[in-house]
Amino acid sequence: MGSECGPGGSQSRAVWCAHSEGWTTLHSNCNQTERPDSQQSCFRVCDWHKELYDWQLGAWNQCVPVSMRSAGMQRPTVCTRGEEGIQMREVGCVQKANGKPAEDAICEYFETKPRLEQACLIPCPRDCVVSDFSPWTPCSKTCGMGLQNRIRIILAPPLFGGAVCPNLTEFQTCQPGPCEGEERFYSLRVGPWGPCSVPELKKKKKNRNPQNRPGRKFGDLQIGYQTREVSCVHKSGIVEALSLCSQQTLPVTLQACVMTKDCYVTEWSEWSACSKECYDPNGPKGERTRTRKVSQLPTDGGKDCPELEEKEPCSLQGDGVPPCAVYSWKTTEWTECRVDVLLSQQDRRRGNQTGLCGGGIQTREVYCVQTSTDTPLNLSSIRPKEVLRPVDSDLCLGIPPNTTQLCHISCPVECEVSSWSAWGPCTYENCQDQAAKKGFKLRKRKLITDPMGWTGNCPHLMEAIPCEDPSCYDWLVVKLEECIPDNEKECGPGTQIPQVQCVNNDGEYVERQFCRDAILPMPSICEVPCPKDCALSPWTPWSLCSHTCSGKNTEGKQTRARSILAYNAGEGGILCPNISALQEVRNCNDHPCTVYHWQTGPWGQCIEDTSITATNMSVGQTHGDSAACSVGMQTRKVICVRVNVGQVTPKKCPESLRPDTVRPCLLPCKRDCIVSPYSEWSPCPSTCQAGVKTKRKQYRKRIIIQLPANGGQDCPEMLTQEQECEAPSVCQGYRWKTHKWRRCQLVPWSVRQDSPGAQETCGPGLQVRAVSCRKQDGGQADIEACLKFASPMPSLTQPCQLPCQEDCQLSSWSKFSPCTVNCVGVRTRKRMLVGKSKKHDQCKNYQMYPLSETQYCPCNKYNAQPVGNWSDCILPEGSRIEGQLGIRVQGDIKECGQGYRYQAMVCYDQDNCIVETSRCNSHGYIEEACIIPCPSDCKLSEWSNWSRCSKSCGSGVKVRSKWLREKPYNGGRPCPKLDHVNQVYEVVPCLSDCGQYVWVAEPWSVWKFSNLDLKDNCGEGVQTRMVRCMLNTIDGPSEQVEDYLCDPEDMPLGARKSQLPCPEDCVLSEWGAWSPCPCSGNSTRERNAYLLRQPGEQKECPPTKEIEPCKLNSNCFHYSYNITDWSTCQLSERAVCGNGVKTRMLDCVRSDGKSVDLKFCKKRKWQMNTSCVVECPVNCQLSDWSPWSECTHTCGLAGMRRKVIQAPQGDGRPCPSQMEQWKPCLVKPCYSWRYSAWSDCKSEGAKCGEGVRFRNVSCFVSDGSGQQDGSLVEDELCADIEPSVDGDAHIVLKEICIVPCPGDCYLMDWTVWSPCQLNCISGDDLGFGSVQVRSRAVVAQDPENLLQKLVYPWRTGPWRGVCGCEEGYTEVMTSDGLLDQCTVIPVLEIPTTGDNKADVKTIRAFNPTQPAVSTPGRVGRTWFLQPFGPDGKLKTWVYGVAAGAFVLLILVASLTSVLLAHSVCVDGLF
Repeated sequence: MGSECGPGGSQSRAVWCAHSEGWTTLHSNCNQTERPDSQQSCFRVCDWHKELYDWQLGAWNQCVPVSMRSAGMQRPTVCTRGEEGIQMREVGCVQKANGKPAEDAICEYFETKPRLEQACLIPCPRDCVVSDFSPWTPCSKTCGMGLQNRIRIILAPPLFGGAVCPNLTEFQTCQPGPCEGEERFYSLRVGPWGPCSVPELKKKKKNRNPQNRPGRKFGDLQIGYQTREVSCVHKSGIVEALSLCSQQTLPVTLQACVMTKDCYVTEWSEWSACSKECYDPNGPKGERTRTRKVSQLPTDGGKDCPELEEKEPCSLQGDGVPPCAVYSWKTTEWTECRVDVLLSQQDRRRGNQTGLCGGGIQTREVYCVQTSTDTPLNLSSIRPKEVLRPVDSDLCLGIPPNTTQLCHISCPVECEVSSWSAWGPCTYENCQDQAAKKGFKLRKRKLITDPMGWTGNCPHLMEAIPCEDPSCYDWLVVKLEECIPDNEKECGPGTQIPQVQCVNNDGEYVERQFCRDAILPMPSICEVPCPKDCALSPWTPWSLCSHTCSGKNTEGKQTRARSILAYNAGEGGILCPNISALQEVRNCNDHPCTVYHWQTGPWGQCIEDTSITATNMSVGQTHGDSAACSVGMQTRKVICVRVNVGQVTPKKCPESLRPDTVRPCLLPCKRDCIVSPYSEWSPCPSTCQAGVKTKRKQYRKRIIIQLPANGGQDCPEMLTQEQECEAPSVCQGYRWKTHKWRRCQLVPWSVRQDSPGAQETCGPGLQVRAVSCRKQDGGQADIEACLKFASPMPSLTQPCQLPCQEDCQLSSWSKFSPCTVNCVGVRTRKRMLVGKSKKHDQCKNYQMYPLSETQYCPCNKYNAQPVGNWSDCILPEGSRIEGQLGIRVQGDIKECGQGYRYQAMVCYDQDNCIVETSRCNSHGYIEEACIIPCPSDCKLSEWSNWSRCSKSCGSGVKVRSKWLREKPYNGGRPCPKLDHVNQVYEVVPCLSDCGQYVWVAEPWSVWKFSNLDLKDNCGEGVQTRMVRCMLNTIDGPSEQVEDYLCDPEDMPLGARKSQLPCPEDCVLSEWGAWSPCPCSGNSTRERNAYLLRQPGEQKECPPTKEIEPCKLNSNCFHYSYNITDWSTCQLSERAVCGNGVKTRMLDCVRSDGKSVDLKFCKKRKWQMNTSCVVECPVNCQLSDWSPWSECTHTCGLAGMRRKVIQAPQGDGRPCPSQMEQWKPCLVKPCYSWRYSAWSDCKSEGAKCGEGVRFRNVSCFVSDGSGQQDGSLVEDELCADIEPSVDGDAHIVLKEICIVPCPGDCYLMDWTVWSPCQLNCISGDDLGFGSVQVRSRAVVAQDPENLLQKLVYPWRTGPWRGVCGCEEGYTEVMTSDGLLDQCTVIPVLEIPTTGDNKADVKTIRAFNPTQPAVSTPGRVGRTWFLQPFGPDGKLKTWVYGVAAGAFVLLILVASLTSVLLAHSVCVDGLF
């Protein structure tokens, strides 16, 4: 099997011979030569091979259209989004070490083989887009036949195989008129100046004291000379003899120049000391620098100076390096929790904020302090009372702690008491002391909920009524025994023996001996009816007492009744009593209506009690973080009160029940105000200040760390100090100082003496000067300081002219004379002839050499106009309202009302140039009143009262609602989710006591017979009674309520039909209650009746017991608990939000689904309450407006910002959209330097060749809006502006250019880069990049430039199916668009390989399309031009690419293929 891992293993498999029908047969039946191998070698993969093998992914190949891979699938004729394609790549398993291929199974063991193909998109082809043609240029000649051309530019290049660009240039011949005389065929051409060289002359003496020579950094500027070639060129481009160019004076071929020198610098200095002189491994590093000086400045285009300063980060380490200061954030204590911040301004509860509780906001101040290096950075480790000096917040690098947080004020829990119990018996005040005969009847109630945080008093829990004959124990009749007739008879008068139990005042059973002094109840007289006697029902229980007490106008009564069950016989039986005897009345609650109770007042202030120490006290725990420092005492007032009367003597109330009047308490510690030391003074403005020297102020502050409490020392009133800064010193600056120009140096005479017209002592030359660096106060400074801080270095050379005797010399212009009156008069300036020029007549030609200039005086008329948009509506400073009690409520400030908006005014002079606004007598703004609408919050009504519980027995729900009064607007607090009638509901579960409402039935009425036996007063009859639904109380049913509140299933019968027993019939009592009915097995239940009257002879009694089987959900039930869902979070009545409680209700449900009293279910513990949180509706809180920012430029816009301190939460007021305000700055003239257009290129003394073009830099004024080009003004107005154009301080006013000769075809300047065009597919950016394009065209000046008299023979090729020319031939079309001829006429052949100066078009793009591979053997491409047809007329130009890649309609190309200059561009930046 080989080794355990790697190659060398083997695999085997079973091989058998099978019949074609599938069953196995002998091996000999199969061809043995075709037997498959049963064993092969294999590679056993182990886990460690994962480090040796991996998948190698090849690059995705070109996207191939799906239609080319699917047979029969046609490519779409119209491309809309692009064509779907597929890309393939090679994937193989290789060894990581050497890349050798391996079996794919090895890599598949560890990772699934990556996909081999993926979908791709081929964008639709995009054709080249060009602009319209420009107008025709003027004719290239003033006489004879010339050329006109017009050009167009490329707007978008061809992409993704789109059509190539057409011609960019078109020509046509022109002939202004015949030439007078012989036409000139030759032009004088000057070449470029050669390198500067120094003639071999005698060495001059060196300056003996070079150190005293200013500008020694420049070394000795060497003046040399340079030459250029002058040639005569035929218009065909051939150079001819110079004599053929007839011209009076030839161009100058010599000129002075400065020898080029590179910049040289010294070696680097030593590194400076590290700017950070302490050790801090976690903080930012310091910096050290080194410099080098300039020993030779560059001249005449020499290599620029390198960087003169180098910086690198550094950090000191070692035992002697002190540790750096550590800065950390520290916070003051949180302020008290405030709930009112969360309330709406329109909330009516805001007027009464006492007792508000729930969620609120508290704030604190955050400041930066310097802590010792031994102090951990954890803020919690800093001692709370540690007072550190505040420092600049920028020194603390971490994220500052929050300055606001949500908090919670616990809502007070009021007392909740139960209902009153029934009045107890008359008892002694103290059963242990029964000497006094005074007694009281008491009733009590209990505390259901203990008060928490409630400042009020709980109601009294006990009331007393004075009574006579008190007792502590009494006999309670439990029940009466059966009536036993006297003398052992079966019927007649008898007695009932009562069963009694000894009870105390609370109704509890006690031992019988306690009732030894009580009167034992006597047996009751009763009667057992005989067969012929009247049979009466037992007495009903006594009714509830009609009054709780008795007075002059009230007396308590109780009633009971019985009914006739059977009438007596006619003879010998006891008669039935009359109706009045069927009802009895007795007095009850005969005690007077004088109820007394103890009433307590609130506890007074805790006063220190020095007799008790805190260590001996067990008063209670301290609250919050207020430590107890001493023990005090509290007292309260306790009085005896008669109900509905007022205070009475204490003797009227039970003394033993008197509440305490004194209790111990804990006194909190005094807490003094703690403030930090003053911070350092805020920095003054920079040590130097340009302009007006105004004194500014600096400030320092201290912070309240801890507020005073419990009578501690108050905080100081002054928390900030200010003082004036010292007058700032003059800013140190640097400037260039220029020295005198040296004498004008000519090209040495030995060099130029052979030049025609040259004179030894006059002519053009060059003069140099030195510059040095000075401080603003005039002191010397290193040249490096000016190179770094000053304006660009002045020019070191300038051309000069040593006048010859016949030259005219004039002085400089004087200043213009002053104007006397605006808009009237003129002003002049003058100059004069100098030296011998005064005597030369040609210098007195004042048209050529004017000596004075006159101009009209400026007319100073000014006009003010508004400019720009109106500013935001801005409230006046100080109008933002303070919050309650003078404390500003952050984020809830009323930032609305009347404000002002501003529009800038601009002042123009008579030339429509902007000037200072003060000239228009304007303060710079138009003001207009405006209104910022105040936010109005959603207004809802108050909560309605809770509805009655939906069920009278068990768990239900109760509902309350609010309705919408006013919708929010202007960014007010939003409404909660409302229903379709604009109401919001709150639903909570409720539980109704199943015994809350009970049916009360009156006694049965007298029988009404329907079938009467008049002889015996018996037969069928009907009895009725009144049944009412009553509210059940502790004292019994009290008032009638609606019948639906009682359970209809339990409603007693209001009428009954029965058989009235005849005399001597057996009479039974009413049926008793059914016995409990268990729902298990074949159980039964029973009820009994007892005998009231014995039957007569030969008569029997009906059964006295009834039995029925127990049937589920009929007379027996199962009971189970049903628990409701949690209610919504319920808050205290005064709470806005925060912590609350949600509840659920427990219901006992019978197996038939009916809710019953909880007593029917087995007791079980349930969690019925849980805490919850109602999200506080936090309004968006914003910081104060920042100060106005600086103007973005002299006529721009200013703004101020604010930021969000607390984002809105819940239903809080959202943040306003306006987080910035802006108003226009005062409009001031914006002065700037601008270039003029380049002048035409001119070759001095020649018609063509190398020349020079110039431009000026002038002062312009504008309003800075960018919508105006600005106006040209005097240069003096830009005197205070650093000379720069568009931010470039390098001013270029002269540059070399080329004037093309008539025999030249030349390239025009490049167009500017087009805007960046993103390659989107149906509006989506799919990563195809973006592209820019620029182009330039070829221009010819003479028709003969394009024609060379070369003859080529005709050639023909095979005819093609579509009429056209073969590759390499040019299609020459007629004016009507028909193919006229196919020809190769290389009149002008321009090789393109290697010539980079003749770019015709460049495109720069991101992810450009790949160029096609060139055909081997074709190194370059050749352009052919043939402008004329056989008729001699100019035709449309068509240029064919010899390489055959594509046709570009551009005149001349200079590279092997059309060059693509690639660069990445970002769309939108161009």
